[in-house]
Amino acid sequence: MTDNTDTLHQPDLAPPMKRIALVAHDQEKAELLDWARYNRALLQRHELYATGTTGMLLEQDLAVPVHKLQSGPLGGDQQIGARIAEGALDLLIFFWDPLHAHPHDPDVRALLRIAVLWNIPIACNRASADYMISSPLLAGLYQRQRPRHDADQDRPIDGRATA
Repeated sequence: MTDNTDTLHQPDLAPPMKRIALVAHDQEKAELLDWARYNRALLQRHELYATGTTGMLLEQDLAVPVHKLQSGPLGGDQQIGARIAEGALDLLIFFWDPLHAHPHDPDVRALLRIAVLWNIPIACNRASADYMISSPLLAGLYQRQRPRHDADQDRPIDGRATA
């Protein structure tokens, strides 16, 4: 009998101190820094992660600790995505540039895909980031539903089980 539990959800309790990833393309870094300055008091209550230069700029400008990963094009977007898949991040604030193509566009798409796949809130511009950061859910316990993907993990390949 096949168990189709991929549509069921398992709870994932996000603590009051959230783990927030902050990412910005070069043309959007000034906007993200301005937004972060405005929200410094809220951001300093949480654990911050950022890719490359964005992390360095945030840490210097806000005087708050930031877990700095690789630059986006050097694998930082993938590092953020891996942490999302592991359940180690609670929110993604990603100010990306919709007007310019980037050599690492497949990585950007993969990061956005992984955030949607694992039901992580994503803010892609200042307005959505404002809504997210001001939500009462940010300050308290939040029971996010993590999708289960058992059917994909246990699907047979050439008639053989993958588990």
